[in-house]
Amino acid sequence: MVMVRLTDDDIRFFVREGYLVKRGVLDPDLMARGRERMWCNLPPPLKRENPETWIGPFPEPVDDGSSHRHQYMWKYRQPGDEEWMVRLLATDPSVMGMAEQMLGEGKLVVPDRIRGIYCVLPEGDAPPRPMGCHVDAHPFHLGVVGYIDDVDPGGGGFTVWPGSHRIFYRDFTRRYVFDKTPEYLAHKDEVSGMPPMDCHGKAGDIVFWHHRMGHSVGHNRTGRIRQAVLYDYKRADLDENAPPGDDMWADWPGVRALHLS
Repeated sequence: MVMVRLTDDDIRFFVREGYLVKRGVLDPDLMARGRERMWCNLPPPLKRENPETWIGPFPEPVDDGSSHRHQYMWKYRQPGDEEWMVRLLATDPSVMGMAEQMLGEGKLVVPDRIRGIYCVLPEGDAPPRPMGCHVDAHPFHLGVVGYIDDVDPGGGGFTVWPGSHRIFYRDFTRRYVFDKTPEYLAHKDEVSGMPPMDCHGKAGDIVFWHHRMGHSVGHNRTGRIRQAVLYDYKRADLDENAPPGDDMWADWPGVRALHLS
């Protein structure tokens, strides 16, 4: 496959908005393998040949570390450490190459697993629900979501609140740890009232997002199961005790180089 790279305008967009969509990046054969793996391991009551069974929510939550189910969400984590699954997303030359463009070549923790295949069930005729954002709690620099099947508008796509990374960045006493200040909850309500961006796309599209980005899983108002793979890049020298500081891009050399050029 042709290597996909970030342009200067891509990086500027990411700095301003906190996310970036790149189209047609992932390997088609590995995506097909991921889809088949998902379909062959559907949890009850889902049945591949009966789309009516795909409509959520799940009858009851299942707190299974390898196959977590709750409401409309199925986090199929079991295959996340398999070599081909890591190649599908985290070590894909284009995906990792673009992450290194921003965070520094040779500076990232070597990926040994991804989160897994995260699925969102259709909501059927259920009334629409309000949607709010959150910020992830674990330490990392750059998240990436990859679609292994098409995700139509309103189909449960990764949803972001553009620019919210600049709001939430100072709502924590440390740069990469979830030790929130009182301002976080107020900003969370404020940002949730702003217009979100539904990052829908085709199989092979990816979404990069900043670790302090306000985001959510979208509500799935279509008839198909949303299928995505996720990974979180972090530099090997990530300092969990570092304060936010004045420069939120201090350890993003590719971003700083563009700013200083």
